[in-house]
Amino acid sequence: MKKMLSPILLIVTFALSAAGHLLHWNSTLEFALSAISVIFVAGFLGRATESVAHYAGQRLGGFLNATFGNAAELIIAILLVKEGLFDMVKASLTGSIIGNLLLVLGLSLFAGGLKFKVQRFNVPLAGMNGSLMIVAVIALFVPAVFLNTHSIEGLQINTLSLIVAGILIVAYLFWLVFSMITHKNYLSDPSESPAAAAALTGSGLPAGSAHQGVPASDTHAHDEHAPAWSKKRSIAYLVIATVMVAFVSEWLVGTLETFTTQFGLSELFVGAFVVAIVGNAAEHSAAIMLAMKNKIGASVEIAVGSSLQISLFVAPVLIFISFFMGGLSGSMNIVFSTIEIVAIAVSVFVAKSIIQDGETNWYEGLLLLAVYIILGVSFFMVH
Repeated sequence: MKKMLSPILLIVTFALSAAGHLLHWNSTLEFALSAISVIFVAGFLGRATESVAHYAGQRLGGFLNATFGNAAELIIAILLVKEGLFDMVKASLTGSIIGNLLLVLGLSLFAGGLKFKVQRFNVPLAGMNGSLMIVAVIALFVPAVFLNTHSIEGLQINTLSLIVAGILIVAYLFWLVFSMITHKNYLSDPSESPAAAAALTGSGLPAGSAHQGVPASDTHAHDEHAPAWSKKRSIAYLVIATVMVAFVSEWLVGTLETFTTQFGLSELFVGAFVVAIVGNAAEHSAAIMLAMKNKIGASVEIAVGSSLQISLFVAPVLIFISFFMGGLSGSMNIVFSTIEIVAIAVSVFVAKSIIQDGETNWYEGLLLLAVYIILGVSFFMVH
């Protein structure tokens, strides 16, 4: 009954959201319908991603989820760039980065930690992710410092932005080659290998299962059960779910101006938290679901990998897109505000500190959520 009800609710909520958008219903009602629809669509995307990850492996599955999840964020950002709302774009990018590092990762560690006492993943991968996040912070920090300490003209800062964006894109592409091809085994998740998992836990049981008294072979078989969908159907559903997320996100963004005005919220808060949470709803659902199945490696890859993709690829791509739309004089620069840079730097510092040992628990997830709430309150107070 539950399996039949879920697709029905998915279709009904998506249809109602579409009807509200096309028929121009009350903006508040449109916002509510779109928000509810996002929840079901994100759940659909999470199941599709989990199924694809079964065939492709946790790292590639996590990368695919981050990529498809960020497709909605990219679409929303392009629409905002087209309207010249560069500050809103930067705020949404900031919100995506801190949201994935603090909210998504925090909820994943917390939910997974409540079910499994300690969850483990690849230590070298955690270290590389931490280094890449620091590079992203440097790329945002340096242009802002040069702009504030030297008299740099608009065209010069835009040129600098294009150069930095190009370097970040190249660095990200080489990271994909490094992590997916040349050092694939080096960065593979230990939970994908029974022997590695046994070595990490010091027993014949996968991480988090030792206390249950279940034989390793039985537990591993249970974890690696065949998904409900075939490989081709899983990929097809992943694409369909991503398209649905993109549409619902766009409809929801269309109601934000009225929503912001009605509740007296600042553009910075709406961009950094409301738009970012909506645009990354897919990752929220999938990462938490995977963590609760003791696939913490995939959860970390989704949360941290998505933040890296936003900072090293999506943001630089938007710089070039704005350049092609408005030329050098009318393009968006890579200079973020002080509060945005501070928020990103704090998020990177806390997330790196927690994941660098390759072990997680529910309290570390709670700490990430606490920092996210602190930043959220601070952004809310800014007008």
